[in-house]
Amino acid sequence: MVVGTCELIFQLPENHSLKGKRQVSRSLVQQLRGRFNVSVAEVADLDRWQSLAIGVTCVSNDSRHANAMLSKIVDFVEDHNGGAVLHQHHIEILRT
Repeated sequence: MVVGTCELIFQLPENHSLKGKRQVSRSLVQQLRGRFNVSVAEVADLDRWQSLAIGVTCVSNDSRHANAMLSKIVDFVEDHNGGAVLHQHHIEILRT
């Protein structure tokens, strides 16, 4: 079994409240779940209103497939960000 993880760190330069951050977060999480069928959650910086950290996980039987899926997710969020600017990302593939 192969588990792929990706941490996406966004900057929200035009956001001025936690409520605005939550709207961006919810929208992004729902889009990723619906489009890619992966597990997604906000994982860090919960009280910082201009920073957003999203964790994405997928399970596969092939490490190339998991890496390709997570790379597509990174490409997707770079193009469809909804006010969030992708600052950095980290993909890790784990074999169990």
